[in-house]
Amino acid sequence: MAAPTSPASPAAGPKVPLPTMADIMAASRAQGLHVRLRTVGPLFRVTATRGEGEDAVELGRAEGGVRPWPGGAVLHLDSMRMTRATLSVSDRPLFGLGMFLGAVAVRHGFDAGCKRAELLAIKDTPLYHDKLVRFYTRMGFKVVHEVDGSSITDLAHMLVWGGRGTRMNANIEDLLIKWGKRFRPQD
Repeated sequence: MAAPTSPASPAAGPKVPLPTMADIMAASRAQGLHVRLRTVGPLFRVTATRGEGEDAVELGRAEGGVRPWPGGAVLHLDSMRMTRATLSVSDRPLFGLGMFLGAVAVRHGFDAGCKRAELLAIKDTPLYHDKLVRFYTRMGFKVVHEVDGSSITDLAHMLVWGGRGTRMNANIEDLLIKWGKRFRPQD
């Protein structure tokens, strides 16, 4: 079955094939990663491991959920964590693994009918927070709100997200278009 397509831009003629879940999983296997998606109702967890069976070592995970929203479901990206085992992966940059975890989560959201993805780049430390915001901006997210605790609106964000940071959103289809070349098989 052919991958769904989407216009590359309003002015562009040909449509761009979106990477399928199978494309993303095949690309992760080609990098020596075993990526797995588990769901329970609207909640999901994506894990990435290296190795097989009892020798498998978890490198990272992403968690979140799909929630109904007027105008289309929303993919709520709650957390992404890398384990200390990523430090021993000499041939993989830390954010490369995050790309695979994020791509599986975003494709899951697309398949579940989500139009938008949302996250909070947590502000644990200023240096790491700035790196997170730059990373997610490069990935296609846009800043929508700084959650610093100074307003009643921030209280609601802090209850939902569990901390302070930068709220960011992205159009899911736009993310898949942008990331498409990374995950589609090369001709």
